[in-house]
Amino acid sequence: MTSIVGIICKDGVVIGADSSATFDDGQIRTMEQPTEKLEVIGSHVIVAGTGQIGLGQRFCAIVQKTWEAKGFQKSAIDVSRSLSKSTIQDFAETQARPGNYGALVAFPCERKYHLCEFSVRDFQPELKTDHLWYCSMGSAQIITDPFLAFIREIFWKDGRPEVPEAIFAATWTLDHAIKINAGGVNGPIRIAVLEKGKDSQFEARLLSDVELGEHRQNVEEAKTLLRSFRLHHQPVDQITVPPVPKR
Repeated sequence: MTSIVGIICKDGVVIGADSSATFDDGQIRTMEQPTEKLEVIGSHVIVAGTGQIGLGQRFCAIVQKTWEAKGFQKSAIDVSRSLSKSTIQDFAETQARPGNYGALVAFPCERKYHLCEFSVRDFQPELKTDHLWYCSMGSAQIITDPFLAFIREIFWKDGRPEVPEAIFAATWTLDHAIKINAGGVNGPIRIAVLEKGKDSQFEARLLSDVELGEHRQNVEEAKTLLRSFRLHHQPVDQITVPPVPKR
């Protein structure tokens, strides 16, 4: 069970994930334990997957091989198509059926940054754009999609956010999913960003616990403000007008 969120920003890409791995015997879940669902490859590519862990390992190996072979020095469409084709072929070699793995990948190419969603249904790629710059995947998608729509309505009416805003949104969305899901999605939350480094090259990194702590605090402050809004808009008691005395 997984919950992952991806947001392409004005200045980079943010991908977040929960950290719960669920074990099963093919019919029922047997146990749950923490695991890492975000992979940073070559210090420049972020991969987050949902579905079978073994398929995720194979996909990360394909991304690693593609990066080392300088396969990201193409257009974003060509990079996405190449990863999709190589992965579908690899999965077919062991008769892995479609519908068992999907992924979000953030990567740089042509001096720009990109976020691509590889569908769980058929692993076809979809690049995020100015028209649709966020998405979520995994078992908690029924929770995270509406919450991201709420975030867009409140905070993103003017378009894509900047990286700090997106980290805040991803943190709040994943925290919300963890708290209300029916099981299988759990903390700790992990966030990775792709943004310009000191040499103006796009670099990928995982946020530290200290950085995540700051954004969790921002989420709590936002909740407090919403609670105070409710208190400030209580109905005003009607004023009682004394009767006019008779003459």
